[in-house]
Amino acid sequence: MSEDSNNATMEKEPLHLPKNLAKSPPVEEEVCGSPRSPRELWRKVKQKYRLVEFHALPEYLRDNEYILAHYRADWPIKHILWSIFTIHNETLNIWTHLIGFIIFLWLTIYTTMKLPAVVHVPHLPNISDLQKIPKELLASISASLPQLHVPEMISNVFPDSLHIHIPELLSNCLPEALLSANRTNQCMLVSVKDDMANMLVPFLWRPITRWPFFIFLGGAMFCLLASSICHLFTCHSERVAYIMLRVDYTGIAALIAASFYPPVYYSFMCNPLLRNVYLIFITVVGIATIFVSLIPVFQNPEYRNVRAALFFGMGVSGVAPVMHKLILFWDEPEALYTTLYEVAMGLFYGMGALVYAMRVPERWKPGRFDIAGHSHQLFHILVVAGAYTHYHAGLLYLQWRDTKGCVVR
Repeated sequence: MSEDSNNATMEKEPLHLPKNLAKSPPVEEEVCGSPRSPRELWRKVKQKYRLVEFHALPEYLRDNEYILAHYRADWPIKHILWSIFTIHNETLNIWTHLIGFIIFLWLTIYTTMKLPAVVHVPHLPNISDLQKIPKELLASISASLPQLHVPEMISNVFPDSLHIHIPELLSNCLPEALLSANRTNQCMLVSVKDDMANMLVPFLWRPITRWPFFIFLGGAMFCLLASSICHLFTCHSERVAYIMLRVDYTGIAALIAASFYPPVYYSFMCNPLLRNVYLIFITVVGIATIFVSLIPVFQNPEYRNVRAALFFGMGVSGVAPVMHKLILFWDEPEALYTTLYEVAMGLFYGMGALVYAMRVPERWKPGRFDIAGHSHQLFHILVVAGAYTHYHAGLLYLQWRDTKGCVVR
């Protein structure tokens, strides 16, 4: 009887929970709710999406067996974006080319705004400088031909005729570097000063076209940004990895092809036939390389050496126009200086391809270079160094052609 009454009492009395337990949110709400800080979000991400070792990777992510741990695999987009700021074996792969992209974006803006100054083209005059031209020219003519009493002869018509005939009268008196055609040895106005010649540059100097140089800068930025995005998002899924790797290979081919445009165009600027043959050749080779890289089997690890050889061979094809340039312009210092830059660029790219194919130093000590120092990171750094070297070669090409124009060969 007492037992039945106790049961009835327990059924009637409500169950009271501790206050702190009653107010605690459900587990799902805490996990899915908005985090209070990026650190808390990353802590929760690590709980659900942990870094894994090589043997636990899906097949599509297995590329380098000498990097043993710290992999991301099958992560959602939001967590992938947060992983930019965390440590894993792709962190430096992402940042080396992302920083390289930022550098080349800044170089493109700087070059666009400051290109004449960058290549040391003579300065353009101010309005006050232009107003000095009549008096300076009149004084120069009077000093050269005092017996003709030039001031009295042209005082009435000087202002109008001067602005019409300045280019014709002074074209033979400008510095040799500013002339692109043959000129007579006899100067009409032997006492014209150098600063006077600089004031007249706008009448006689026209800068050469810049589009080949900007083609190179665009190719470099596309390659670096595509590579950074590829390393960031490849861990999302097999489909995304397939797309990202093709974008990455396309960027590499674009950089190599775009690197040919400044040296080929400016070396053979005065020979349209040779210029067009070389440009068409490298463009076709670049497109063919992109199509080959789209073949699914091309991304398999066993074809690593084939990929490296294909891109390396594409770069080596640039030896022909460089040697041709040296044969045609062996007596031009600029031809030699630009070639030295191109040799340095080739060494950077070549060492990068070699390190990438051999997978050193991680091959020597697997697991030691998982986070920093493995071959792909070194490859990225060497690519940025090669592209930056080529940027300076491009500036030298512009300076050469801006100041000397075409030389008949």
